[in-house]
Amino acid sequence: MASTTAPARSAAPTAPAVTILRPDIQGLRAVAVSMVLVYHLFPHRFTGGFTGVDVFFVISGFLITSHLLAHPPASARDLATFWSRRIRRLLPAASLVLLATLAASRLVAPDTQWANTAAQAKAAALYIVNWRLANDSVDYLAAAAAPSPVQHFWSLSVEEQFYIGWPILILILVALAAWRRWKLIPTVTIGLTIAVGLSLYYSIHETITDPARAYFVTPTRVWELGIGGLLAAALSRRALGRQKVSEAVPLPVGARVVLAWLGLAAILLTGLTYTGATPFPGWKALVPTLGTAAVIAACAPGSGWSPVRVLKIRPVQWLGDISYSVYLWHWPMIVLVPYVSGDHLGRLDKAVIVLLSLILADLTRRFVEDRFRAGSWGRPLFKPFVLGATLMALVAGCATAQVVEVKHRETAAKSALAKARTQPCFGAASFDAPARCPEKTTGALTPTPLQAATDKSDAYHKTDGHDCFAFIPAFAVRTCTFGDPKAKTSVALVGNSHAGQWLPALETLAAQNHWRITTYLASQCAFATTRQNFATPEFATNCVDWGASVAKRLLTGHYNLVVMTNRVSVSAEGRSLAQSWPLYAQGYRHYLAQLSAAHIPVVGIRDTPAPSQPLIPDCLAAHTDDYSQCNGTRAKWLPREPLVEAIAAVHDPHIVLADLIGHICGPVVCPAVAGGVPVYFDGSHMTATYARTLAPYLGAVVRKVLAAA
Repeated sequence: MASTTAPARSAAPTAPAVTILRPDIQGLRAVAVSMVLVYHLFPHRFTGGFTGVDVFFVISGFLITSHLLAHPPASARDLATFWSRRIRRLLPAASLVLLATLAASRLVAPDTQWANTAAQAKAAALYIVNWRLANDSVDYLAAAAAPSPVQHFWSLSVEEQFYIGWPILILILVALAAWRRWKLIPTVTIGLTIAVGLSLYYSIHETITDPARAYFVTPTRVWELGIGGLLAAALSRRALGRQKVSEAVPLPVGARVVLAWLGLAAILLTGLTYTGATPFPGWKALVPTLGTAAVIAACAPGSGWSPVRVLKIRPVQWLGDISYSVYLWHWPMIVLVPYVSGDHLGRLDKAVIVLLSLILADLTRRFVEDRFRAGSWGRPLFKPFVLGATLMALVAGCATAQVVEVKHRETAAKSALAKARTQPCFGAASFDAPARCPEKTTGALTPTPLQAATDKSDAYHKTDGHDCFAFIPAFAVRTCTFGDPKAKTSVALVGNSHAGQWLPALETLAAQNHWRITTYLASQCAFATTRQNFATPEFATNCVDWGASVAKRLLTGHYNLVVMTNRVSVSAEGRSLAQSWPLYAQGYRHYLAQLSAAHIPVVGIRDTPAPSQPLIPDCLAAHTDDYSQCNGTRAKWLPREPLVEAIAAVHDPHIVLADLIGHICGPVVCPAVAGGVPVYFDGSHMTATYARTLAPYLGAVVRKVLAAA
């Protein structure tokens, strides 16, 4: 994040730049980091505090562009000089926090989280973690993962990418102005306006069509930093007339005070009224960004009724000084402290996090940020680049070492898995004789919790180089084939991610009976005619279209059997989840009736329990002394199943329900571990190992239906 000094005059390359301290900008940074900190600690009370990041974006764009216009880059050396300052300003503190977070996660977090944290830390060190998070956000299984202690680096990645591209754009515009003998500031302003306009248009479009990805990717955010850049260009143009900075906006003092209050109110309003459901960034990000620009443009005095009178007081200025380091330190503690203190942050935990964030930030500013910003670190010019490369390599190396360690642990546990499969009480078989197969509450598990986190159905991995799932936003139909490709018996597996979890069981049966399995799977989208409440109406339409396309393929595909199941995690359009069950039952019944009319047998699998624990492997790794701490009850975990009602309503003996809940849950308790096997690899999907142990029980139903067909 940029320095808080800005040039008063910046238009003409020959004019000396006068640098002054802007207490209003420093205060805005304090406001921004406070919004983010409060939001992360109290997300249900200050629901829109995430817009503090957008305040930072505008400030950074303004300060960086002001500097670039005061010293317009004219050569590669000028760019290198600019980038060297950014390296010294940002990388040392960021690298320190990343290394400390890697070490802390290794000490306190369960080993199920090490690989993901390391991978994100490596991406953060390279300032590309925002793209990784964007890809994860549209991956249903990855999006359900526990938050990483370094994922807040996404905004820093956006800024760093901006710092690389924006100076190059200005260099091109400066060269164009010199070549065509155009005035510098108007030329730059027009060029930047085009860039901001294109980015804003793309942001609005992507927020409508792909909101999860739009939140993180750089092109949807450039315009926010660009707003600050345009403001800098506008003020630089006025500086040609030698106005004082306090007179940059041609308004009387009273009007500038009002403008500053209105801007600050706009920022705080978004913090109080925006929520996670607010389409963002898109056009709604105009409110906090223009509000920030208004405060900066007003350059209100620090006296009278001006908000700057509050923003310039010493504690606020101090918080602005350390805001970058506060942002770096607070989030890792929010994620990691619960592994030490308990499942949830209490008031004392939150107070300690705030205090430690301030202390660590102040120390980091003094002994890291200020030290590396010293002039000696900028000479010779290559020195900062060597420093940056070394720090990046150090973080990336430590992260890679952690990933390698995780892989070694997984390899060591594979031999134990092969031996355990032959035990009579292994997995679902333990429910056949509970007296002889007592619940395992401690000791070794097969697979281990670390293995369980990645013990997923083949349906979730790329097959033949492509995904087996239809994903948001298009929900394009995709198929994968498993089993014997020349088999006479052809089985279709249809549904969303909870259908994909049954593939290991079907693969086991296919190997025994020479079947061919074709999957028709979608992420979240249920195989029903029901319009589902996705982020946009377009998503809902695409989901319905996916179901209709799949139904046509099933009717013309010469399948001997269709196996279907879904998890209802998205409510019906315009309804609450509780009100959605009848609509889902009706939506299932529509397709079941079509299959019945075509004389295609169907086995509908009753949906599996959905634990209240966010990630079962993490819970097991944290409670090795008592795995039952991760258990739930049928009353809480077992979802209502509209498929049961739909199958009963069709009245076709060849369309039957496979209810295997008795081999996943006991009469009252649904265990996280059954027969020594972790049941789930996340918060609701079965491990591949446990699904395979259910093959005999699913096979009994499937064979009966095929025999009667």
